[in-house]
Amino acid sequence: MMKIGFFCKLLFLFTLLPATTVFSQSDEAAIAEVLDSFHEAAADGDWEVYFDLMADQAVFLGTDVGERWPKAEFQAYAAGRSGWTYYPRQRNIDLTPDGNSAWFDEVLDSVSYGTSRGSGVLVKTAEGWKIAQYHLTFPIPNALSRELTDRIKAWETGANQAR
Repeated sequence: MMKIGFFCKLLFLFTLLPATTVFSQSDEAAIAEVLDSFHEAAADGDWEVYFDLMADQAVFLGTDVGERWPKAEFQAYAAGRSGWTYYPRQRNIDLTPDGNSAWFDEVLDSVSYGTSRGSGVLVKTAEGWKIAQYHLTFPIPNALSRELTDRIKAWETGANQAR
């Protein structure tokens, strides 16, 4: 009798697993769709769609150290621009245990810049998943890092002296 009770409990627990897996896969698909739409809207210069995919408190971190754009400031900067084209090559998405937020990283291809990386955070809202932070970087191959960081340091020193 004890074995039957144990197996019933075990069977019950296994029936819960697929629902959790489907929930995660559904959220991951929705998040991927938001990110794909974000890149598509950026390429088209469709700023209404682009910024609608961002949470009200969103921040965009650009490639320059001074580029920390709260959503409203980034909207003003983007207005009138033709757009930016990045094609996702590889993407990783992770959900928090409560399923209300997620973080991601993606390798992007750009005609203008070559390989780039996007990373950030999304939050689940009443309207669906929204980007809360997006960070665009240019990954530096380790073999080039010393040369490039030395050039950046020299540029920063020169720029600071010019002020």
